[in-house]
Amino acid sequence: MKIFIAGTDTDIGKTLVSSWLCIHTGYDYFKPIQTGSRYGTDSQTILELTNSKVHKESYLYKEPLSPHLAAKLEDLEIDLNTIKLPETENLIVEGAGGLLVPINKQSLMIDLIQKLSIPIILVASSRLGTINHTLLSLEAIRNRGLATLGVIVSGEKNQDNCDAIEFYGKVPVLAQLPFMSKISKEVLQEVPMSNNLRELYEHAITSR
Repeated sequence: MKIFIAGTDTDIGKTLVSSWLCIHTGYDYFKPIQTGSRYGTDSQTILELTNSKVHKESYLYKEPLSPHLAAKLEDLEIDLNTIKLPETENLIVEGAGGLLVPINKQSLMIDLIQKLSIPIILVASSRLGTINHTLLSLEAIRNRGLATLGVIVSGEKNQDNCDAIEFYGKVPVLAQLPFMSKISKEVLQEVPMSNNLRELYEHAITSR
């Protein structure tokens, strides 16, 4: 099974969720577009936090900016047609920024998801404002006719927000990943997969 990890915003917890999923599933990891590499990469984080195989980025830029701007600063432009999924059966693909972040003059992140044609897990924050951000993101996904597996909420537990996302968004909250003051491989291993995620994972195994 291949899954695209999208976010309602930047710095929302996509890499943390990706690490957690990789630890518990053993899936490979792929970040097609990485910006801000001068401060490190999400691929490096995955390598440090998991035992998963990490595939090389298709595009890598130094400045921590939207992909279209980071590429422009290096006199380059991202071509979606050059981004190919690694030839592996089980894969976590992490996006950059939110769904409508520009990639080039014509395309947004959601266009890349549509091109790759794999289902989405949307990562949202538990903080104030998340209901609006999450519902807007789900609406954008549905307007493109894309498949959504569900939402993972990251941060301090807030059941009211999760209930609202499920009710108004008509989508399951697959898990609530708690706030962690310290993040390590051992800490992530101690956070179990939710029943919803475990059922999704087991269904993927039996459907092969």
